[in-house]
Amino acid sequence: MKAGKLIQWSVGVAVACLAWNAQAAESQAAGVQVEQCWVRAMPASVPSAGYFTLRNNGDKPVTLSEVATPAFGMAMMHRSESNGSMAKMEMVSSVPVPAHGSVSFAPSGYHVMLEEPAKPLKIGATLPLTLSFADGSSVSANCAIKSPATLGQPAQ
Repeated sequence: MKAGKLIQWSVGVAVACLAWNAQAAESQAAGVQVEQCWVRAMPASVPSAGYFTLRNNGDKPVTLSEVATPAFGMAMMHRSESNGSMAKMEMVSSVPVPAHGSVSFAPSGYHVMLEEPAKPLKIGATLPLTLSFADGSSVSANCAIKSPATLGQPAQ
């Protein structure tokens, strides 16, 4: 094979592989839905929190590995736990979502801590949230901004 044809063939194979990987990543996130997404707005000096239900309708478990939004400088996944009179909150690097199952991010459980707002939050508006998974796929949601008094349903 001549050098020019070999380069053309190699480029064609590389492009096909990239296209296949992009399709695979899209299809892996296709079975995941973000439901009831909302953010409790707080003053800029206090972290806000994001809540939602993540539903995996796929046949394989997925692992949530990152949450991001352009509305805040920092978005970190945390889990709050209460053990009698003691309560603790810790940052988590990932959250597994079982096949045909769901995980709730709710008050007193998993939540997304949002710090450094880009601008003041407006009650009643929405903000975008992108959830990324360990396999490289992602899903996006628009989250309603609610007042600091909103309690939501606690984690079960």
